[in-house]
Amino acid sequence: MAHTVPFLLAAGLLMALQPLALPVALISVAHAWVIPELYAQRGANVVRPRRREGVGGDAARADRVALGLLGDLLSHRARELHAATGLVLERGALGAWLVGERGALLIRPGRRRVLCYCVRVNEPALPPADRIAHLLLALRADEAGFATVANLAFAGARWRVRRRLDKRQRPALRAAAVRRA
Repeated sequence: MAHTVPFLLAAGLLMALQPLALPVALISVAHAWVIPELYAQRGANVVRPRRREGVGGDAARADRVALGLLGDLLSHRARELHAATGLVLERGALGAWLVGERGALLIRPGRRRVLCYCVRVNEPALPPADRIAHLLLALRADEAGFATVANLAFAGARWRVRRRLDKRQRPALRAAAVRRA
């Protein structure tokens, strides 16, 4: 809202003062749309998997071990969701969290707003599942503290983030938005 409303008001004011200013007003409306979209892309990037060069030998073995350890932390449903999407669903007091290897999405209880948190695990050689396990354990230990120290990359409409997620990850966002029974 803070980015969209001023641009839309400026466009309306320009048109009210001088209808010939239509091109400038349209540019202002375009800014009102594009800026939140860019922020949503930044927010979706926090759960996008890192690119990895060829995984072989010891790295592949480490990945399998890390997946096994992560699986020990998760319920059967959460393991299935992780296998399908690469994200782990964790429900907490603040809402539903989707944890990826570079950050987490928090879907608030109203299910319409998403907060995207970027978190860095300071060990470049860790397999993705270990990164997720580190973030998941930190989240479980202190949810409010996790949300406080993580970098907020985006806060806004769930539909904006959904459009920017990889198609493979969208079912996780849908699952997080479903109310707990």
